[in-house]
Amino acid sequence: MAYIAPDADVKKAFSGTNFQPGVIHPGFIPIDRIPQQILLRFNLSNDGDSVKSVWFFPGLYYNSIEMYRVNTEGALEKMPDILPKTIREISYRLIELQAGESAQLLAVLKPVHTHLNQIRPRLIAPEFLKTFVIELDNTNIESKIFTYVFCGLLLMMILFSMANYFLGKNLEFFYYSGYAFLIGMMLFIKGIYSYHSSKFGFYQEGYLDFIMQSLGTICYMRFMQKYLYTKKDHRFLHRLYNIGIVFVVLALIAFTYVHYFTWNFVLENYIENITKGILLVMTFIFLVYSFRRWDDHLLRYLFWGNLSLFVFSLLSLLLLTGTIVTQNMPAIFRSSLFYYEMGILLELIFFLMGLNFKNRRNLIAQARERERLKAENLMNEYEREIAVYKGQQEERQRISADMHDELGSGMTAIRLMSEIARNKMKENTPVEIEKISRSADEVLNKMNAIIWSMNSGNDSVDNLVSYIRAYALEYFEGTHISCKIFTPENINQRELTGDKRRNLFLCVKETLNNALKHSKANEIRIYFVTDDVLTIRIVDNGIGIDMEKLREFGNGLKNIAKRMESIGGTYHVENNGGTVTTLRLKL
Repeated sequence: MAYIAPDADVKKAFSGTNFQPGVIHPGFIPIDRIPQQILLRFNLSNDGDSVKSVWFFPGLYYNSIEMYRVNTEGALEKMPDILPKTIREISYRLIELQAGESAQLLAVLKPVHTHLNQIRPRLIAPEFLKTFVIELDNTNIESKIFTYVFCGLLLMMILFSMANYFLGKNLEFFYYSGYAFLIGMMLFIKGIYSYHSSKFGFYQEGYLDFIMQSLGTICYMRFMQKYLYTKKDHRFLHRLYNIGIVFVVLALIAFTYVHYFTWNFVLENYIENITKGILLVMTFIFLVYSFRRWDDHLLRYLFWGNLSLFVFSLLSLLLLTGTIVTQNMPAIFRSSLFYYEMGILLELIFFLMGLNFKNRRNLIAQARERERLKAENLMNEYEREIAVYKGQQEERQRISADMHDELGSGMTAIRLMSEIARNKMKENTPVEIEKISRSADEVLNKMNAIIWSMNSGNDSVDNLVSYIRAYALEYFEGTHISCKIFTPENINQRELTGDKRRNLFLCVKETLNNALKHSKANEIRIYFVTDDVLTIRIVDNGIGIDMEKLREFGNGLKNIAKRMESIGGTYHVENNGGTVTTLRLKL
């Protein structure tokens, strides 16, 4: 075998090329030799008595294979490229020799830009070609099965992440699905095309593999930024991942340029390995950062996932570079891809555990936020009600003040002028003057009662009791009925709104008026009980009330019943040695 320049003309360079016997490199081809063309020269002879065919296979990862015959003058004659039709492999070439023919052949190989190139030339009988391809595919079947299972798990993660993204519009799930898709597709293609020779498989191994892995890493870094809210909670990590994304993008540009526009595979391989090394360093920095913040449970889950990815990725990289030798181990443990997949699998498991923790934490936070908003809304509602109530109270006080100042003074003036007119006329006082004076007194008393009920400063049980006591004593003053009031020694300071005070007072007033007009009593007693239920009992010693002739009292008793019902109280009247009226209102 021999090496010539990548752009050299084989026919011109052949005669001056120094060939070395045997296979120079029993392992992988050195990376500095990969851009060059590889020449394999060998002799074949057919000792049979008929035409014989054989498939030539130099090994995997060669973009181009050209076959030549060396004629008697030492010149090269191009042989037709005959490839298998049934198995669709591009690294096999058919050679035919006539009966008794011997020939010197030359194979010109152009390696794929990968470190996996090996020279393992073999001749395969046509009837054994399919068996050979199957056996080659089964070289590391355990690793392939593991890859397919793992890709199935990644597919489930893609569907799960996209469902979460469309339902919640959370960008971290979009980026994670991009990461899982790119890594999953890279591994799936590797599983399908490894140990096979195809244009797309070689393209993926030589170029697309690094591109997909790098783009997946960018998606993962963006996912980490969104998942951990690094812009707000972890500024150092946010800057670290921004630097990492820029670095990977620049590495992709440099890798693409070197791959397509130069023959320098050493630099191309150097860019790939340096990029992977820098990403491992970034993972290590994240591990240190998260370890120093061990109290953060979400970072703790990601720490274990990234630690697993770091360790197994490091093992995979060491296997690829030949630092670790695993010849005596089972085939699956000799695969660098297996360790890389194990790292991603463990990272995925810890990510799901962290996601479960984050979801529970978010649910608790959302529940607390809902309770906070509910309490805030209730508080706002209370404040609005208080503001309305305050406004109503202020309006009541304004109206009562206006009535007192304007109407009160006017009614007082009317009463005084009617008294003056009556005094001047003496015996000749008209009846109308007397009616005007009495009407003015009645209106003034009613107005005072209205002003009293509207004033929020009187909204208490003890104020109601005091007002009824004063009113009753004044009402029966100068009449044939003596009034006695019985109140508790201590009256609890309980609030009683103006509407309830007014209705209770009007009910008492109507009862006292009925007693004066119809009871024929000479004594009336009013009892107050002010515990949890305010009770007002009005008892007279008159003739009593005929329960069968209640209609004689007109609408008075009906109005009392309606007023007590409107404020949530009760009204009861009975005949017990006189009329007994009981008013009750729960405080």
